[in-house]
Parts: sequence; C-alpha cells; structure tokens
Amino acid sequence: MTELKPFASDNWAPAHPAVLAAVAAANQGPARAYGYDPWTEGAVARFRALLGDDVSVFPVFNGTAANVLCLEALLQPHEAVICAESAHIANDECGAPERYLGTKLLTVATPDGKLTPALAGAQLRGLGDEHHVQPRVVSVSQSTELGTVYSAAELRALADWAHAHGLFLHVDGARIANAAASLGLGLREATRDLGVDALSFGGTKNGALGAEAVVLFRPELAARLLFQRKQAMQLASKLRYAGAQLDALLDDGLWLRNAGQANAMARRLAEAVAGLPGVELVQPVQANAVFVRLPAALIPRLQARAFFHVWDEAASVCRWMTSWDTSAADVDAFAAAVRAELAG
Repeated sequence: MTELKPFASDNWAPAHPAVLAAVAAANQGPARAYGYDPWTEGAVARFRALLGDDVSVFPVFNGTAANVLCLEALLQPHEAVICAESAHIANDECGAPERYLGTKLLTVATPDGKLTPALAGAQLRGLGDEHHVQPRVVSVSQSTELGTVYSAAELRALADWAHAHGLFLHVDGARIANAAASLGLGLREATRDLGVDALSFGGTKNGALGAEAVVLFRPELAARLLFQRKQAMQLASKLRYAGAQLDALLDDGLWLRNAGQANAMARRLAEAVAGLPGVELVQPVQANAVFVRLPAALIPRLQARAFFHVWDEAASVCRWMTSWDTSAADVDAFAAAVRAELAG
C-alpha cells in the first residue's frame, strides 16, 4: 500500500524554493546585526508598500511570539482579551499569553470559530470595577482554526464595535494570506482598511522556514515594542535570515499565490469527497482546511495511508490541511484512498 502525502498541517510543508534561495543569497559575507541589514530593511519596505508608510514591522521567530507581542503592545496586565474558545491563543500556545503577559483570556463559544459584536459583547462587563479585569482587546484568527474566513463586512463590523467600546482589534494572521486569497483582497484591504490595529503576519505556514512579523497600524504603539521584542527573546542577532524570508514571500505576490494554491486544493478535496456515504463536511471550506466527520472505524485505516489530525475524537471530526506545495495529484490520490477505504 502506497503511503500518500500527509494532510496533517501546512506546518508540515517544506519551505518554498524562492525563500530558500533568498536565505542563501543573504548568506554571503558579513551584514549588520539585529535587523539593520538590507534584507530586513527590504522586508519592512515591502510591508510598508503594501500597508502604508507609517506601519511598524518587527520580524520574530514564530507565531506564538507574534501573537503575544501584539497583545503586549495593546494591553496592560489588568486588562483582558476577548477571543473565540477555539482561538489559537487560547488552545495551542501552552498558556503563553497568560504566563508572559499576566493577562486573562475571556473566551466565547462560537459555532464556526468567528466572533461577532453580539458574541463579544457578552464579555463586556465589569467596566470600571477594580474587582474585574478590564476588556481591552478583541483577538480573532483570520482564517479561523475551523477553516472559516471573516468576510470584509464581518471584520469591519467587529472593528467598529471594538473601537466604539474603547477596545483594540488584533488579528492572529498565521493564515492571513489564505484569508486574503479567499476574499480576493490585498493585504491592506484585508486588514488595515477594515480597522485592524495589530496583525500577527504569518509566514511559516505559507512557505517560510520560520519567520513571522508583528505589524502595528498605530505608530504610538511601536516605541515600547522595540524593547519588548528584545525582552521576549525574539530579537535575532542574525535577523537578516528572517528578513530575507519575509522579503521573498512579499516579492511579486508570492505570499498570495502560495495561499491561493493551498485554498484551491482544499476546495478540490472537499468537492472530491462531498456526497460520499459516511462523509460529512462540518464547516464551510473557505481557506485551506477541510473539516469532515468520518466513520470512526475508517479514521485509523486512512491515517495509516496519509496522516491527518482528529479534531474531535468523540464526534469523529477530522481536519485535512492543504499547503502551498499540495498538488492536484496529491488531492486526487487521497480522495481515491477515502473512496477505497469506504468501499473496503
């Protein structure tokens, strides 16, 4: 039996050749340390070309750091973050926001991973009361952990609601490229123009070796972060290698093309299994994730051929993730395996 390409995570994908080439090109001779090099400066310039000349950009190693530092820029320890129960900051960062920032996460149950003003508003209580943490940030994942995508109108409405109540809006953009590609928007149109205050820009899931960025749309927030990044142990001495990765991804729209390929392959996979007996799509396929309910007995047999994660064991819900290097042949072979196991 042939083992197929896994559909476990876009983190499992290799780095894009253009990113590797950029790192190799940066590895020639000496360069100024701590980000004062042409590659990091070039990446910052590309972000500013896409988002505006006044944005502040801080490359970091990983997504947890990007999220924690974005939140640190926005709040004080007695303040709180409103987020979905399924949010990455609440489930997959080992309590890093709470431990490092001393803040509290106010989680909200959502059917599709998306917050709304009404859902977030349920956590807007105890204002001005010293016995209660004070809500200060609304944090959303775009795309969400359930593979759904906020529409431009939904994100704008959430931003407007947050700002009207004196709150900031943070976007965990580990997959912001997938969201932008799904919406047919550029990076600015998908973030800043919708009222986002801080963005964790994801590169690693989209072709980078290991590079993310804290992007702040309010210049007054940036001065402290220069020092906070260092205290958080996220200022690389040889930052040129992270800068080169981000520079390569933002060059000529590579970040968006990579995400578009991943999204297209998720749609192809969903279409290939839709209607099969025993297979139920449980979330809309809007980015690069397919959430399906499968017969429990089928799951281990299928995992033995192409590994993927079980999202909810009790409900037999699985997550199939595609990435920039997922091909149509990969999808078709996996879909054929699903059909074969169902028949067998």
